[in-house]
Amino acid sequence: MSDFEALLREMEAYAAENHVPIINENGRKAFLKVIREKKPQRVLEIGTAIGYSALLLAANGAEDIEITTLELSEERAKTAQNFIDRSPYRDRIRILQGNAGDLLLTLTGPYDFVFIDAAKGQYVDYFHKIQPLLAEKCTIVADNVLFRGYVRGEKKAPRRYRTIVKRLREYIELTSQTEGFTTEILENGDGLAVTTRT
Repeated sequence: MSDFEALLREMEAYAAENHVPIINENGRKAFLKVIREKKPQRVLEIGTAIGYSALLLAANGAEDIEITTLELSEERAKTAQNFIDRSPYRDRIRILQGNAGDLLLTLTGPYDFVFIDAAKGQYVDYFHKIQPLLAEKCTIVADNVLFRGYVRGEKKAPRRYRTIVKRLREYIELTSQTEGFTTEILENGDGLAVTTRT
């Protein structure tokens, strides 16, 4: 096992122990397949958590990949920075700490790949705000869009999840119906929405 693989295993163990949501095993396979296919170069990630998916992107994207990742929690941003600093990709990943909705208004694109894995209720807002930042050809991947089977399943969502489920349905509809974009839902893990600008 390489040092980098060992670092990823350590991060998986840390996430499990500290209940930090990282992309799960099934979702990860689909996520990696998309990254390897697209080979993104300029990446925007909304929701750093501990930096796990940023490192997956760095290791599997273009050789000259540059990643900007946004994280609300100061504590998580610090943890992510510590993990990233121990990786071969420390110079390729920049963490911005703060509210993603605000930070998105300060960025300049173009980004050819956006990974959304933050507050589920904000996905629609994020989609509107990233529009001016997108490259002509780009891919947007959003995690957890099927949210425990409630978004497309027959099961009725418990009251505490109803707003999230409603917003995720709106996100899928928005990305499917916005002119120039097509969206495919991968059922892997908790559901990945892969939106491409055509």
